[in-house]
This record gives sequence, structure tokens and C-alpha cells, in this order.
Amino acid sequence: MEIIHTIGRRKTAIARVYMQPGTGNHTVNKKEYKQYFTTSILQSKINRPFQVLNILDTYDVTVIVEGGGVTGQAEAVRLAIARALVKSNPENKPALKAKGLMTRDPRMVERKKPGQKKARKRFQFSKR
Repeated sequence: MEIIHTIGRRKTAIARVYMQPGTGNHTVNKKEYKQYFTTSILQSKINRPFQVLNILDTYDVTVIVEGGGVTGQAEAVRLAIARALVKSNPENKPALKAKGLMTRDPRMVERKKPGQKKARKRFQFSKR
């Protein structure tokens, strides 16, 4: 029984997933995933890789996630789970890739520039 370790990232959230064959227990930061991600949308994001492959109750997943907000964390967990499923069986990759689950979302917050109020917003210009 081998434990598969993968990492997923989204914005500033980092999720480390430890997956092994089991009965379908998902824990996130030592809580059940339904307690940690309270909305059904976030819960479905986490289960999406399993739904695509029709293997909902075949793996136990332990997640350590930090940084970012709840949506970024959920999407980081989703990417890490998809990577772990590919690591366990490379034949899973085309199905997950077709649904867009293997792509790391590169969008990050743009940094604030000096001499400006925010990243793109300028201070008010006064001609006179």
C-alpha cells in the first residue's frame, strides 16, 4: 500500500496531498473536508477528479493546505488530487486533461508599483 504525495498550487494557496487506496475518507488540515470546505460548490470542486474517473470511494486523501482563501485552497487541492490520480495510473491523464483538471491556473495578483495607489490605479492627476 503505497502513499502518493503531490502538490497543487493556486494563487498563494499550496496544497500537499497524501493519497492511498482506501474507503473514500477525505481529511483537510485534520478535519473532514465537508467541515473545512462548508459550501457544496467547494466540496464538488474537490470531488471533481474522482467524479470524472467514476472512482468516488476508492482512495483515502489527507490534505495539508495553507495560504490564500478558501476558493484558491479548494482549487489547489483539486489540482493536487488530479496529479496524484495520474501518478497512481498514467492512463487517467487524458480524461482529466480533457476536463481541464491538469492545468495549473497561472493567474496571480499583480504587484503594487511604486508611485501608484495600487497595481494599475494611479494617484489623481491635477493639471493646475
